[in-house]
Amino acid sequence: MSNQLLSGVRKCVGIASVMLVSMHFQSSVYADGVDNLKQFYQSTQSMRAQFKQTVFDQKGRKLQEVNGNMLLQRPNKFRWDYQKPYEQQIISDGQQVFLFDVDLQQVSVRTLDKVLGTSPAALLAGGPNVEESFRLTRLVDYEGLQRVQAKPKQKDSGFQVVIISFDHGKLAEMRLVDAFSQSTHIVFSNVEVNPSLNTSQFLFTVPKGVDVVGE
Repeated sequence: MSNQLLSGVRKCVGIASVMLVSMHFQSSVYADGVDNLKQFYQSTQSMRAQFKQTVFDQKGRKLQEVNGNMLLQRPNKFRWDYQKPYEQQIISDGQQVFLFDVDLQQVSVRTLDKVLGTSPAALLAGGPNVEESFRLTRLVDYEGLQRVQAKPKQKDSGFQVVIISFDHGKLAEMRLVDAFSQSTHIVFSNVEVNPSLNTSQFLFTVPKGVDVVGE
């Protein structure tokens, strides 16, 4: 794989991770995906899960596949640890969001207010006022999952649409299309709802010798 292509693949991993769609855009008043999402905010104060993320290009060709672990704790704390071959960490301490690319030895830092309302990761860790930043649409159930489509109201959000799927109220999948028309499918497994999490898990210390890129 060329350096240029590898760089592009790594970039799409970061975009999909921080912004962390389905092709099924039919809406239905009978599906309860919106209700599931609202209930998710009300009843889930913390979460721990494993995930498998697959990224596809505009023509549906698989660019990369990576596994990882994620944590969230309200309000607005989240952590996504991506394992090899594209090792990354995306961590929000509730005020700043850090994207650490291990291979590049580089950390990108953004304030949380610049991410809220634009990123799927922040969408999951946010609060019940989700409709202030996203337009929610009920979708028909698919393979037994209840689904909701969320479109960002901001034009510069970095992604076009995200679909969140629930299995009997428990987070199951996310599908999104980013601003470059690349699609990402994230499947969650071993989901733990409201585990006891340590605040230190959402703190990030820049490693020695690592470049820091701010806004």
